[in-house]
Formats: sequence, C-alpha cells, structure tokens
Amino acid sequence: MNATPDTSTDGKHAARRDARPVPFRGGGFRTKKFGYVGPLIFIILIGLWELGSQSGIISPIALPAPSEVFGAFKDLVQTGQIWTHLQASLYRLSVGWFFGSLLGVAAGLAIGLFSVARAGISPIVSALFPIPKIALLPLFIVWFGIGEGSKVATILFGTFFPMVIATYGGVDNVDRNLIRMGQSFGLSWLSIVRKIIIPGALPAILSGFRISASIAIVLLVAAEMIGAQYGIGAYILTAGAIFATDQLIAGVAMLSVLGLTVGWLIGRAEQYFLNWRT
Repeated sequence: MNATPDTSTDGKHAARRDARPVPFRGGGFRTKKFGYVGPLIFIILIGLWELGSQSGIISPIALPAPSEVFGAFKDLVQTGQIWTHLQASLYRLSVGWFFGSLLGVAAGLAIGLFSVARAGISPIVSALFPIPKIALLPLFIVWFGIGEGSKVATILFGTFFPMVIATYGGVDNVDRNLIRMGQSFGLSWLSIVRKIIIPGALPAILSGFRISASIAIVLLVAAEMIGAQYGIGAYILTAGAIFATDQLIAGVAMLSVLGLTVGWLIGRAEQYFLNWRT
C-alpha cells in the first residue's frame, strides 16, 4: 500500500523557510536627524551670494559680499569691540528673559491651577498682551531711567505674556484622566502638580521658551537702537547711519548666531526633560 505524502507538514516547513520578520511600524512619526542638510544649504546660499556679488549681479551698495562682511566682523574682533557689544547685549537679554520667563511660568501655573487667579489674571493678560511692548519703552525710560533698567524692563515685559499663555495652555491640555488616576490612588494635590501636571505641561512651556527668546532678541535690538551706546542693536544702528552695510550685515549675523545658540540650548533642554516622549 503506497503511503500518501503529508502535504500539510511540507507546507508548514515551506512557510517557515519563507517567513521573514515583520518590520517595526510603531515609530510614531519619529523624525530622522539629517544634521548635515542645514549647514550644506547655508554654505550653498553663501556661495551663491558671494558669486553674485563678485559677478556684479548683486550690487555692493545694496548687499555687500560675504567676504566684506567677514572683513567687518574680523575688524570687530581685532579691535575688541565685539566683546563690548556682546557683553552689553547678553546681560540685558539674559536678565530680562530669565525673570520675564520665570514670572510668566509662575503666573501661568497660577492661572491653570487656581480658579481665582484665572478669573483675575487672565483678563489682564488678554488686555495687555496685544500692546506692542517697544511702544512702552519711553514710559519705562521715565520709570527706570535711560540706563539698563528700562531696556531690561522692556524685554521682561515682552517675554512675560507669551510664557503666561504657553504655561496655562499646557496645564489646560494635561490629560484629565491622569489627574483622576492620581486622585484615585490618593496622591496629594502637591504630588499631582509635581508628578503629573508640570511634566504634562512641560512641552508647551519649553515651546514658550523658544517663542519668548525670539521676542526677547527682537525687543533687545529695538531697545538698544532707541537708547544705548553699546550693544548689537546700537552697533547696527550706527552702521546704518553711516551706510556701512558690511558692518550692518555683520551685526545682523551676530544676532542670527545668538538666536541659533539660544535655540540649540533650548533644544538640548527638550532632549533632557522630554526624553520620555521617545
């Protein structure tokens, strides 16, 4: 009697041979890092700019060549003026932005956590936030004088409101189910705030830092242009008054580097405090 071949067993062996691991599909739209793309594009743009200036396509009066801007920056370094301007600007920026952000986070947490604070502070924030802060600089000069106080106050006042809105918006967006879970486990109010609400609102707070830092740099330049002897804004204003466009672009480049540095520092803080998201 002829034995019938076990086709089911052969099929299982063939399926095992053809089996391949299923690729992981749960990346959650994780972004990929292409660190070389940004510098490459920047180098290409600078090269095209230099080529256009050397060929005469770009007028040197309207926009000087990058080589001329580098020469102006080199003169700043050799004369030591760059450290004088940077020191003045960094002091105003760091003090105004730090205290403005600190007060903004405190007020935002109060609005998000306490109904009385929400009823009292939120309308004031909504009324004062649309006011152009640089328009209040003459008033700050009357209050704090022409020195550092008025400039720091302008930056502080300008960074305060974005941080308030970002903070209490982040608190409002915390998942209420997590809060109820903490309450059901018997956590105290302070523990819920420290372990659930603040970590949940931290992404919005760090995003607010980015926005407020950009606003602070804009207000820094405006304040220094109105009443300052030293600072990047004062340097740019002086260069524009004598039509030294190479010095003007050099000052703008310093502001760009300053903004990139602040953005990089905040990015590092996000990687450290928000590593749980990955």
